[in-house]
Amino acid sequence: MGFFRNIGPLEIFLILVAIMIIFGVGKLPSVGRGMGQAIKEFRTSVKDKDQDGDALESAEAKSEAESKVS
Repeated sequence: MGFFRNIGPLEIFLILVAIMIIFGVGKLPSVGRGMGQAIKEFRTSVKDKDQDGDALESAEAKSEAESKVS
């Protein structure tokens, strides 16, 4: 991520102009909406995975505790 440090306002402007040329001004809202939904779904899946991992660790700890008692 070190190359992001050298990006200035001019480079950002040029990237935005290139995006407008590629997708067209009319499609930019739908492209932005689609990217937003993709990011939201990614975050949800990561959050669910973390919760599943916590539940799995709790179940493993519980089974280990029960095996030690027996």
